[in-house]
Amino acid sequence: MQRQMEAVLESRWLWLTARVLIVVVFAASGLAKLIDFDGGLAEMRQAGLAPAWLFNILVIAVLLVGALLILLDRALWLGAAALAVFLALTIVIVHHFWSLPEPQAMFSMFLALEHLSVIGGLIAVAISSHLRNQWLQAMQRWNTSTN
Repeated sequence: MQRQMEAVLESRWLWLTARVLIVVVFAASGLAKLIDFDGGLAEMRQAGLAPAWLFNILVIAVLLVGALLILLDRALWLGAAALAVFLALTIVIVHHFWSLPEPQAMFSMFLALEHLSVIGGLIAVAISSHLRNQWLQAMQRWNTSTN
């Protein structure tokens, strides 16, 4: 049973599934802001960000490029860091529950807590990518030395 579990945990498919699941919210949000650009502009204005068009473009770029880097497992740490910083800034700029009246404060606090959880997931994915790449390199060196 343990070997079967190890095989599943080491599989490329599970690794891809984990990366898809962690970025789905970012890719969907980035695509939504791209497809409904006016809706994205309204979100930026509501958050008090000006010029709204520039912030919308920057948010789209961060969301889509960050998600793509994670999906491709290329500079995954950079994509994860960009998305984590984006989420942290979102808490400060949009979900500032400490300065909102009830019931907005409670709702924003829950969103902020969700964002913190996702930041933890992004950190875990970055660590996993690093360790997985080290493991794969070690296996390649071992295979080369035994042949």
